[in-house]
Amino acid sequence: MTTIAPRPKSMSAVSPLPGARADSVGTRRPAVAVLAWVWLTASGCLSTHHLGLVDTPTVTSSLAGVAASGGDGSGGECPCAGDAVANGTAPPAELTKTTLPAYRIEPPDVLLLEGIRLAPKAPYKIGYQDLLQIVAANALEEQPIANVYQVDSSGFVDLGPSYGAVRVQGLTLEDATDAIVQHLSGMLQAPGVSVTLIEPAGQQLISGEHQVAPDGTIHLGIYGSVFVTGMTVDEARRSIESHLSEYFEEPSVSVEVFSYQSKVYYVIIEGPQEGVVSLPITGNETVLDAIADIGSLGPLSNKRIWISRPAPLGVGCDQVLPVDWIAITKGADTGTNYQLLPGDRVFIAASRCELADAFVARVISPVERIFGFSLLGAQTFQSFQRFPLGSFN
Repeated sequence: MTTIAPRPKSMSAVSPLPGARADSVGTRRPAVAVLAWVWLTASGCLSTHHLGLVDTPTVTSSLAGVAASGGDGSGGECPCAGDAVANGTAPPAELTKTTLPAYRIEPPDVLLLEGIRLAPKAPYKIGYQDLLQIVAANALEEQPIANVYQVDSSGFVDLGPSYGAVRVQGLTLEDATDAIVQHLSGMLQAPGVSVTLIEPAGQQLISGEHQVAPDGTIHLGIYGSVFVTGMTVDEARRSIESHLSEYFEEPSVSVEVFSYQSKVYYVIIEGPQEGVVSLPITGNETVLDAIADIGSLGPLSNKRIWISRPAPLGVGCDQVLPVDWIAITKGADTGTNYQLLPGDRVFIAASRCELADAFVARVISPVERIFGFSLLGAQTFQSFQRFPLGSFN
């Protein structure tokens, strides 16, 4: 029996499959990625030479030396890193840390205030929620009057079920004493009463945590607000005491920074999943601490890390400090485990292959979509040619 081979269809009659063309495009991606990487490297898009990461001393300034010498960055030129290293003023690192300048309070720091001596100016008038110590002689044995009483929201102090309540709000301590004596005279024989102010209600509003508001002030309740932004802790304490002297006799308060929130450094992660993490700084953090705070470098990093340190206004000499991650971790080298300063940017670069792949993906993705739509339209058109309208019935 003679077998008749099927007649091959013409190339024009064969419908192209979207998957076949997509696969051909997909097979080209590695080659295109390599070409893109070569082009990006040759063109300098992936080069870090413009950041000074190749020749460190030519671009790294000694802002740490300026700070250590008491410079305020108000003007003049800062020395370059070559001079800094020669003079022994390299940027502070793990074993050569420097102390930061006096902390300046800014929003949204949280201050902890405690009243040490807050004696109201005379004549003091009793208010709501004030704490009064009241002692009455010749009171009933089973119900003595010798305790600390709080003025309720109605302005009364309740002396107990046998004595009832006495209104003292708005009275001076002397007037309150007379009012209580008059109230107890009908129940006790010659009651001797003593009234002492233990704690004014306003003092409760002073002691505690206070967050610095966006306008640079802390709120002290009925005693108003005090501006503290830009001050050291000691300056803020003196400013608060000066403000309270309007209401108290020689006031004394304790001021501490409860939460440092205004001074931060940034960890910037490069790559397809770029991210920026802001972390508070207390003056002891290093590069290792920064990486530990974010968890890890991630699989896309090629261990290229550097610190970008902004210069004070008017200096115009920013720092770029390359970090030798391998030496820090595997060799326990401390030379580039720099101490972080407020405003530092710890930059973690992505691998060049990943950047090239992301670039190729951005270039090829629109082309693949166009080819996909074109092939889908061609296949649909050919389907209508093969099966005219009604042939599916």
